[in-house]
Amino acid sequence: MITEHLVDISRLQFAVTALFHFLFIPLTLGMTWILVIMESVYVITGKQVWRDMTKFWGKLFGINFALGVTTGITMEFQFGTNWAYYSHYVGDIFGAPLAIEGLMAFFLESTMVGLFFFGWERMSRVQHLFTTIFMALGTNLSALWILIANGWMQNPVGAEFNYHTMRMEMVSFAEIVFNPDAQNKFVHTVSAGYVVGAVFVLAISALYLLQKRDVEFAKRSFHVAAAFGFASICSTIVLGDESGYSIGLAQQTKLATMEAMWETEPAPASFNLVADINESEGKNDWAIHIPYAMGIIGTRSFDKQILGIHDIKKINEERIKNGIIAVNALDTMRTDQRLGRASGDAVLENFEKNKNDLGFGLLLKKYTNDVTQATPQMIAQAVDDTIPAVTPMFWSFRMMVGLGFLMLILFSLSLFYTIKGNFMQKPWLLKFAVVMLPAPWIAAEAGWFVAEYGRQPWTVYGILPTHLSVSNISASSVIWSLTGFVVFYALLFVVEIYLMQKYIKIGPASLGTGRYHGEQQNKNIINPIHFKGE
Repeated sequence: MITEHLVDISRLQFAVTALFHFLFIPLTLGMTWILVIMESVYVITGKQVWRDMTKFWGKLFGINFALGVTTGITMEFQFGTNWAYYSHYVGDIFGAPLAIEGLMAFFLESTMVGLFFFGWERMSRVQHLFTTIFMALGTNLSALWILIANGWMQNPVGAEFNYHTMRMEMVSFAEIVFNPDAQNKFVHTVSAGYVVGAVFVLAISALYLLQKRDVEFAKRSFHVAAAFGFASICSTIVLGDESGYSIGLAQQTKLATMEAMWETEPAPASFNLVADINESEGKNDWAIHIPYAMGIIGTRSFDKQILGIHDIKKINEERIKNGIIAVNALDTMRTDQRLGRASGDAVLENFEKNKNDLGFGLLLKKYTNDVTQATPQMIAQAVDDTIPAVTPMFWSFRMMVGLGFLMLILFSLSLFYTIKGNFMQKPWLLKFAVVMLPAPWIAAEAGWFVAEYGRQPWTVYGILPTHLSVSNISASSVIWSLTGFVVFYALLFVVEIYLMQKYIKIGPASLGTGRYHGEQQNKNIINPIHFKGE
């Protein structure tokens, strides 16, 4: 018997592992293209400092990449251990992009990473540059297929339920690949990763400049990060707006909870900048509005309404009632199939008419095995379940957006003063960059939370409820594995922080070239730190 406790513990375990894994992925995505830029300049100019920059930042990338691979493997195992029914129900669709991602990750990305680190003396400059380019492409392609799989969970297109096999089955691979939600999710997520990489390089470079060490090395790194980061944050904001629009089309519930929009407003709806949310009474006690903003952003029009939470619940109640008919018809067909007899036309007609609401009927399985015996109270509880908690959704989204605009300010100022050539005389700007180091990670984690928690109570939106997706195992086994993951990941995190701090503190001197701060200087090297003449 599946208990609510088991579901909650399984969800918590996946959340912990996913959030931890997502600490490493954005930096990996962003750093690869920064390495491509730096090495391209080295190939074009032949200046040693650009080679050193590529190798030093590549060293930090490598530490992060190793942790990302390690933490990613455990997530995929959980589909088989903790989410067995989910794997059975939608494995025909979900498995395909994961398999392709595995091929790209391990055969392209990992191969290129190895060549990047061990091929400096074995390949020409141009050959090594192409290795770095393919490493970046492999990393981003891996993200593409993961996000195609996740995008399908958000907007399940290109698949249909087969009542003979009792599974979702793929009908169009192209629809799954070109799913608007998946494509928007991909471009928004990778651009956010580019921001993480840019802030990381900008902040560490600013730290070196404040310490007045490795100045020419840090100045060039700051230049690259400022320009790349400005382009990336602009892209992230624009693509985030497009992602919000696609959410409004496919997941109206998520949009309404992100905005704490309880009532349907006349078009175009206002945007709640901040609000005092009263979930028990289903309203905002007060809110600061920006007139028309939400309607224009969410619908790209002045005359289309955005449904409020209360109206969405009314629609969901009707869908649950239709889902009861679909579940009942499906149970009848399963019984007939087991007994070797054909189902009547009325049963098939009832199922076909209501099959799009089958998932809503399955929500009642949380409260009763026989959904036809569901009481009005059970239906009301299932209706409430269709709305995730508004407060964490509302504030997580604003945290992400607020930090995004702070990073836009940071990169705008950094690029402006870089172009003017006087950013070195702006210690407040350098300190601002250092202080902002954690910001992109916090924003990325908040964005992940909005995307995944906002899908609840569904594993696959509108089709498979989360409480039906778990494996039939004991809660104690999941608790023990969760405890093991927490301990193991805590150790990995300590190792990651230790290694990153160690090599950041040493700086480019870790390359052992004799040209940088803190190294034993060779008497034959003239002005080794500042690269004059390059």
